[in-house]
Amino acid sequence: MEFIPLLTLVNLRKQNTMITRLLTFGFLLLQSLFLFSQEAKTIHILVALCDNQYQGIVKVPKGIGNGQDPHTNLYWGCGYGIRTYFKKSASWKEVKREKVDDIRLERIVFKHKTKNYYLVADAYDGRFISNCTIDFLKSCAGSMKDTIVINNKSIGINGNAQLVAYIGHNGLMDFNLAETYKNSDGKKRDAIILACYSKRYFAPYLKAAGANPLLWSTHLMSPEAYTIHDAIASYINGASAAAVREAAATAYNKYQKCGIKGARGLLVTGY
Repeated sequence: MEFIPLLTLVNLRKQNTMITRLLTFGFLLLQSLFLFSQEAKTIHILVALCDNQYQGIVKVPKGIGNGQDPHTNLYWGCGYGIRTYFKKSASWKEVKREKVDDIRLERIVFKHKTKNYYLVADAYDGRFISNCTIDFLKSCAGSMKDTIVINNKSIGINGNAQLVAYIGHNGLMDFNLAETYKNSDGKKRDAIILACYSKRYFAPYLKAAGANPLLWSTHLMSPEAYTIHDAIASYINGASAAAVREAAATAYNKYQKCGIKGARGLLVTGY
């Protein structure tokens, strides 16, 4: 029997250990490069700020119903508003905040902490709820597309987003739109509409836009941020539409105490 010197065995083990480490490092490097090369996905939320003066809503306290002040607005700066709720979320990190123009009073951008997703939310002056509604429908149809730059990276918004959402009062209960906003590029985007009776009023427009109604409502509702927050959490994990709807209904029931059966009847998916 041939014996291998102890020193040779030690050297072989060292070489094997080094090779293993190099292979592991190479695998991790390739994985990182692959993830880095993947285009970040975007969720774009358009929020029509609650407005006592310019919207046909049941009046709310003056401070939270001022559609020209996003900082105290019910759907933006309040505790269950989009900006505040996502800023406090353990899953999202704020990366940018700015005023876009005189209609979009504030834009806030979040990056998910573990997924390659950005969330962009725009606060529309409440008096321009029709602009917000039209921009949402154009985004769903692919006729309104844009990009923004975050950390030297271009990310898609409006029709370039994978999921487009509308939050606020259902303006279609107050005004009519002349156009139907037909799909312009053959792409099917996911859509969430949290507004009273959104399925009834938005269905013809979403069909024309070729969008997929991931989540919308059948009755009166409070479109606060916890519902869309939990729906999105399920969505970016690759859950089915039914699971996204269940996550939304569970969140809605948690805060509104309406009963899970009632929440499931209120929040639905598909046509």
